[in-house]
Amino acid sequence: MVIVLGVESTAHTFGIGIVSDEPRILADSRFNYVPARGGIHPREAADSFIKNAPSVLREALSQAGLSIDSIDVVAVALGPGLGPCLRVGATIARALSIYYSKPLTPVNHAVAHIEIGRMLTDARDPLVVYISGGNTVITAKQGGRYRVFGETLDIALGNFMDALVRELGLAPPYVVGGIHAIDRCSEGGRYVELPYVVKGQDTSYSGLLTAALRAYRSGVRVEDICFSAREVAYSSLVEVAERGLAQLGKTEILLVGGVAASRYLVEKFKALAEYRGVELYVVPPRYAVDNGVMIAWTGMLMFKYGVTIEPENAVVKQRWRLDAVDIYW
Repeated sequence: MVIVLGVESTAHTFGIGIVSDEPRILADSRFNYVPARGGIHPREAADSFIKNAPSVLREALSQAGLSIDSIDVVAVALGPGLGPCLRVGATIARALSIYYSKPLTPVNHAVAHIEIGRMLTDARDPLVVYISGGNTVITAKQGGRYRVFGETLDIALGNFMDALVRELGLAPPYVVGGIHAIDRCSEGGRYVELPYVVKGQDTSYSGLLTAALRAYRSGVRVEDICFSAREVAYSSLVEVAERGLAQLGKTEILLVGGVAASRYLVEKFKALAEYRGVELYVVPPRYAVDNGVMIAWTGMLMFKYGVTIEPENAVVKQRWRLDAVDIYW
């Protein structure tokens, strides 16, 4: 049996996950940085990771009932993400690898979101809709890599949602009880016209954000803005996903990433799946958000195909695209 410890630190979460190749999740320990106001401050987040990393690591080993000597491989997310945050995880993973003489495996954070979704849902060959704070991508495996068949041309869907509710004075925190502030605010809202932008198979949200804030300043009710912005943003994503289905002929859709936890978005994709006659898979909410388990599991897959890296070469890649990673399985 092979046991892998995964380190996640790409944005607001420092996570340690431990998995075996059975496959089985042995541990899942996390620390979440929550800014006092505004969005994520990378240096503040990194400082909080440094302070909390030792306790997160100890908790993960305790959950698994293992010592560090029982770990076979250390996996680490080297990108994409926020530089200061990534460097904390990379430093810790390099130290563990060197001090305990463990192989080190580099993991792409975006690929990890997809692979934990596939592992937990048994999706085989899906069209993947990866939606998070920093990414909005329509992708599928073709020719040994995840190829991009559509993406945002500017800001990501999660970034759009966070920025909107922050500017409306509704957040942080952005998520309470698993429900995003934009979804809570949308209750009782009515539709007002906002720009709907789809360019080929790509989406765009920066213009929608500008228009929504302009409507707010002109006196439109907050509930109506949230409802309308959400409907436009989610519907445009469903449209480009359907175009991906039509192009590739896939019979499965897999939703991954933090925004996949939105039950309102899932309902829209259920309607699409029924209309197209395909299966819809959604990563469980706990593993939709950033976590160390997804890094450990993807590291397991990479290690099984001989992918390791010398610690001195394990440098962060803030803009490491998922379509630049060779997929061997």
